[in-house]
Amino acid sequence: MRHVLSALVMNQPGVLAHISGMLASRAFNIDSLAVGETENPEFSRITFVVTGDDRVLDQVRKQLEKIITVVKVLDFSNQEYVERDLMLIKVRAEGQKRSEVRELVEIFRGKIVDVGTGHVMVEISGTEDKIEAFIELMRPFGIIELVRTGRIALLRSPHGVAEAAEEFQPAEVVEASSAGG
Repeated sequence: MRHVLSALVMNQPGVLAHISGMLASRAFNIDSLAVGETENPEFSRITFVVTGDDRVLDQVRKQLEKIITVVKVLDFSNQEYVERDLMLIKVRAEGQKRSEVRELVEIFRGKIVDVGTGHVMVEISGTEDKIEAFIELMRPFGIIELVRTGRIALLRSPHGVAEAAEEFQPAEVVEASSAGG
């Protein structure tokens, strides 16, 4: 099963390496990964997509929550959420082909962000299905280059993961984990 996980983490060096290493050590392939600062610069949000069995993934989530720099981990899979992926794609577009590409870009609500003598660069965001459909339509034109951000997601709830951070005190977590062993 596909799982979209969101981890609110302290904005410190090495957190991403620690988390991805932990996932790799449990044989989880990360299908998508996006990291960025949140509305509070002390925290970053890591959104990743993994495929795996619910029971094993629950164990991974619990292991993630034990990492001191991880504030909160949510599995969005059984909740209502909005997800987006951003892509830049460079496509061959000469003569009449250029207007065909432009039409498809408009239909997919994308934006042409750069134009060369024989190509255009398109920015498009949306769900994974939308991005994949656009890629397939661009293949006959000739894809020169493509890059994607990875998925980002937020719960539809009026509350945010960041609310968990308001009560988060790193010193207390360190002391509690030191006292336990």
